[in-house]
Amino acid sequence: MAYGKRRASGQVSGDEIVVEAAWLYYHDGLNQNEIADRLRVSRATVVNYLQEARENNYIRVTMAPDVFIGHKLSHQLREKFGLKAVFIVPNGLGGVQSHLTRAARGAAEWLPDLIVPGDKLGVAWGQTIYEMAELLVSSGKVTIPDVEVAQLVGSMATPYGFTAEICSAHLAQGLGAACVNLHAPAIVTNADLAQQLREEPIIKKQLAALGQCNKAVFAAGSVCANSHVVMSGIASEDDLKTYVENGACGVLCGRFVNKEGKPVSGPLDERMIGVELNKLTDLEMGLLVSVGEDKAQAMCAVMNGGYATHLVTDADTAQIILDL
Repeated sequence: MAYGKRRASGQVSGDEIVVEAAWLYYHDGLNQNEIADRLRVSRATVVNYLQEARENNYIRVTMAPDVFIGHKLSHQLREKFGLKAVFIVPNGLGGVQSHLTRAARGAAEWLPDLIVPGDKLGVAWGQTIYEMAELLVSSGKVTIPDVEVAQLVGSMATPYGFTAEICSAHLAQGLGAACVNLHAPAIVTNADLAQQLREEPIIKKQLAALGQCNKAVFAAGSVCANSHVVMSGIASEDDLKTYVENGACGVLCGRFVNKEGKPVSGPLDERMIGVELNKLTDLEMGLLVSVGEDKAQAMCAVMNGGYATHLVTDADTAQIILDL
């Protein structure tokens, strides 16, 4: 009996015919016209079925990471910065947000391949990290046994949706991992208060967990006036100016670095609660996920400093970095 007749008589549900169309297309390799003939529906209806299957997460399309880490730009960046691997995503036709989302998707596809049982993964914050975590969650839980995710930066009253605790918690959810959040502000009013908080037993234990991380994922922040480190309230414009005058050209986990990736001293250092930069060197994996011309200098600084071993970016940003 033809599907069109069966559906009309109520014997086939909408979900069943959508799943059938998706199976014929993705598993059996039929084209849309062939599926339309098989199901006795129009080609436009088949297009709608396939769109519905994607929207309902009935199908998940992935590409092999080897395609992206074998890119010519990948080899050039590996040689320039001594990286282990570089994942280059295509530029696409959209604006900055489209490029950012592509990088986040590439990182979400690649990260599970970089994690093994027993890993302790430190997670920073930022829009790219947040979107990567959300994509991991929405794609279906990847469960890797005995993995722990730790929040690298304290909390902040950010106007964005991607707070540090959400980034780490959602990434842990996407990997099926345990999560250690950092129950303290990223910045406090004075150094004495910061030191007292660091000595609080629960916070002291959480900070100690950061020192046990063998892998980390983070983004590079710019030192522009509208950078996230300012807009989130970690640094004031005067603070930023002081750090820039002292040579800062990028931000990593809320801390400022110069073009060689060395920490830059300034007024916030003793007031911050979070991972110290020396804990992010000599890791088995430091995954840097960033895109954009405004981030290129900061990305170079992070890679020059030896914090990154792996990189996800887009082709445009990769070329800008190579041209610097």
